[in-house]
Amino acid sequence: MTLDQMQKLAQKGRMGRRDFIQLAIAAGVSAGAAQTLFTKAVRAEPKKGGKFIAGIGHGQSSDSLDPATWANAFSADVGFVTGNCLTSIDSKNNAVPDIAESIEPSPDAKTWVFKLRKGVEFHNGKTLTAADVVATYDYHRGENSKSAAKSVLTDIAEVKADGDGTVIFTLNSGSADFPYITSDYHLPIYQAKDGGGIAWEEGIGTGPFIQTSYEPGVRFNAKRNPNYHKEGPNFDEIEMLSIVDVAARQNALITGDIHYMDRCDLKTLSLLKRNEDLEVTDITGFSHYVAPMDVRVAPFDSVDVRLALKWAINRQEIVEKVLLGHGIAGNDNPLAPSIKFATNPEPVYAYDPDKAKFHLKKAGLTELTVDLSAADAAFAGAVDAAVLMKESAAACGININVIKEANDGYWDTVWMKKPWCFSYWSGRPTADWMFTTAYAAEAEWNDTFWKHPKFNDLLVQARAETNDEVRAALYAEMQQILHDDGGIMVLMFNNFTSANSKKVAHGDLNSNYDHDGGYIFERWWFV
Repeated sequence: MTLDQMQKLAQKGRMGRRDFIQLAIAAGVSAGAAQTLFTKAVRAEPKKGGKFIAGIGHGQSSDSLDPATWANAFSADVGFVTGNCLTSIDSKNNAVPDIAESIEPSPDAKTWVFKLRKGVEFHNGKTLTAADVVATYDYHRGENSKSAAKSVLTDIAEVKADGDGTVIFTLNSGSADFPYITSDYHLPIYQAKDGGGIAWEEGIGTGPFIQTSYEPGVRFNAKRNPNYHKEGPNFDEIEMLSIVDVAARQNALITGDIHYMDRCDLKTLSLLKRNEDLEVTDITGFSHYVAPMDVRVAPFDSVDVRLALKWAINRQEIVEKVLLGHGIAGNDNPLAPSIKFATNPEPVYAYDPDKAKFHLKKAGLTELTVDLSAADAAFAGAVDAAVLMKESAAACGININVIKEANDGYWDTVWMKKPWCFSYWSGRPTADWMFTTAYAAEAEWNDTFWKHPKFNDLLVQARAETNDEVRAALYAEMQQILHDDGGIMVLMFNNFTSANSKKVAHGDLNSNYDHDGGYIFERWWFV
């Protein structure tokens, strides 16, 4: 029997570890190599069954099943678990059909025709139709909508059903990246209600799992959807636990109470790596940690004050001491270097007390005192980052008063409420999506409240442009404007660093979003 035949038998569970190793040694393979071959074989074949438990570093008591309100990774995962969007993002960061079966654009990219998969059912047995898609998009883009996705849908002039199986989007201007937008985690399709709106209240979607219980800020439980339209999922049940404290999350993984944790404590990552029962993954993606300044509020309404603060922060020190090297310093451009059309605007912001003092003087100040709200709910190590910022700024005549905020409720009471605070972005796979979500003038999540007419004009032009050379020039100008004038301080691009029990396995991981792009519950399996 060849090694290849033995591995195939092991994959199918028809050969145990002892027999495999004995036969491999007899074939001239070392004991260590035989053990590795067996482990790879049994982990490579997805198995059905079991209850998967994940510890998530997000979640708060005010969370809701309303997709318009989702503002953290726990809520996003609820959407990925219970629903499906028209498209999804694959491991190569391409937008691919999901509920849609095919996507056809017009030559000018102003009209997009989505053909729906046949036979897709909601958890209650109702068949999905084009009317449900129309109702979902109208819910998020309606005049009175407060949805976080509204800003990325403003270019839609009309969405209509053509029979039960076709949806036609007509845009105000061309959008070469429109299929990416339809993968937004706020946009899983829900059933249309009679008289308008969508039925989101019970979490009934078309997704891989059916909700069984939900305690906001505590836990979410679900069971496998037996009528799922795609292959999978592999787990019989899943449980998501909101464990914001990273030490508690890590302890739960080590003791076996959970199978997966996100946002590892980088200070103790070496301990996890030495644990033979655990696997650590470190994925470079689009995620970045930021300190948004509300440009409507003094002193942040002064460009020179903003520039003084940008030169007063030692970003590289924060990368080394908070990320421990698991990332790179930011330059107040939210596009990760790997995103198409990304540039690195000049000058590159680095710690320079003389330049900080120069801009303070231009603002008519000799010294400055500002409050900075921080909580590790924003990102692991946020409070430590704030202290480092305070220390570096002191030599520049700037006193940063660090206010330690509570983790629970942070996204409701601090973010977009306090003039200067911390936040994070998982990033977006296209320049248009990132800019439209967070920096367009009327974006729901424009957390700096920055409005720049030229930037917004360029955004519309670049979205419709199909010539890559022209498009690159437009996006380069936008990145420079944001870098020079914006209220965003991009501290660093962080890796997605997570850990899991070797009892579970996975294929190639997504880099567009944490938790394997949000698809961890659908794609992973027990070995």
